[in-house]
Amino acid sequence: MTFTLVLILIGALFLLIIGISLIQQQKERAEAERRMELKRQRAIIDETESVLSSTGLASFPSSIILALYKRINEALEVSISYLVNQPQQADYQRRQIDIQAQITNLNNNAMQALAIENFRLPDNDKQILELVQMLKKLKAIVRAENNKGKIEPQVFAEAESRIDSYQLRINVESMLSRARASNSLKQFGSSKQMVSKALATLQAIKAKTPDDPFITRKVDEAKELLSEINSQQKQVIPDAVKPNKNEGDDIDMLFQPKKKW
Repeated sequence: MTFTLVLILIGALFLLIIGISLIQQQKERAEAERRMELKRQRAIIDETESVLSSTGLASFPSSIILALYKRINEALEVSISYLVNQPQQADYQRRQIDIQAQITNLNNNAMQALAIENFRLPDNDKQILELVQMLKKLKAIVRAENNKGKIEPQVFAEAESRIDSYQLRINVESMLSRARASNSLKQFGSSKQMVSKALATLQAIKAKTPDDPFITRKVDEAKELLSEINSQQKQVIPDAVKPNKNEGDDIDMLFQPKKKW
């Protein structure tokens, strides 16, 4: 009888130990998930704030800026529900109040973006890099929010179109800059290739904004650069194959109005 009682007590103790271990593991798992979720929300907040801080390098309507503030607000709200540290929770709540004030202000004072044709690339290389990174992140954010159904289709379409237009313009500037650099190194083939790519990109921009003065200005710039490349190539390699005399005409034909049949 005593032996049986001892076995029962040992078994109960064993089950108690297992139960305590399972509870501890569950707590550790829940804590790990809590920390992971807080880390994920922190990354969302940091990324979105980084994009917002760089939007001044371009021009966007308030609907797009509003979507970014709402993303931060949602991340703060989720973070607050997971926080157990009272001072940190209070700090997040204060930040959420500020964000909500920004949202209210944007709702009450909607702003239109400047025409894309008025965009000018920053002169500072550091700012250009910042702009490129911001546009890449913004496009990813807008697509993610659209997939969640948190951005209206019209706002999403406008955002994508504007971002694409900015990126095309930056690409043109970059290609012409690289063409000049290759030309200065007497790498005429690479230089011409970059000019050709720039012209193809300009044609893509024209399809989006037919009356964009940026196209005319950059096509003239590309023609001038191409002429300079051909001139230098003839001086360095007198017996080189002469460029096609119709090359300039081909460029003009590329950008002339399409005939209706």
